[in-house]
Amino acid sequence: MTSTATTTPTTTSTFGAVIRTGLIATVAASAATMAVAAVGHAAGISLDVADAPIPVTGFGVLTAVFSLVGVVLAALLSRFARRPRRTFVRTTVVLTVLSLVPDVIADAGAGTKALLMLTHLVAAAIVIPAVARRLAA
Repeated sequence: MTSTATTTPTTTSTFGAVIRTGLIATVAASAATMAVAAVGHAAGISLDVADAPIPVTGFGVLTAVFSLVGVVLAALLSRFARRPRRTFVRTTVVLTVLSLVPDVIADAGAGTKALLMLTHLVAAAIVIPAVARRLAA
C-alpha cells in the first residue's frame, strides 16, 4: 500500500490573507485613532501642533497610509523572509517606537503629545497583531 501526500503551496493564500487582514485592520485602526483623537479633543486636549490644528480625520488618513505601508511590508516578508512573522513584529515594533519621537519633540502641549503617542500605540496594537497572525512563524 502506498500513499501520496499532496502539498499545496501556502504562499498565495497566506499572501491574500495578509492583504485582506491588513486592509481590515487598517480600517479598524483608522477608525480607532479618529475616535481616540475625538474623545481627547472633547475632553479638552488640543489637537494643535505648531499652532496648526490637526483635523480628526487627519488621524484616520495618516493611520491608513502608514498601516498600508506595514501591510505592504508584511506581504513582502511573507514572500521573501525566512521567518516573516518574527521579522514583521520586530520591524514594526521598532518603527512604532521611532514614530513616537516626532510626538515627543513636537511643538505642542504635554496633553497633545500624549494623545498623539496614544494614537500611534492604538494603531500599532490593532494592526501589528492582526497582520502577524497571518504570517508564517
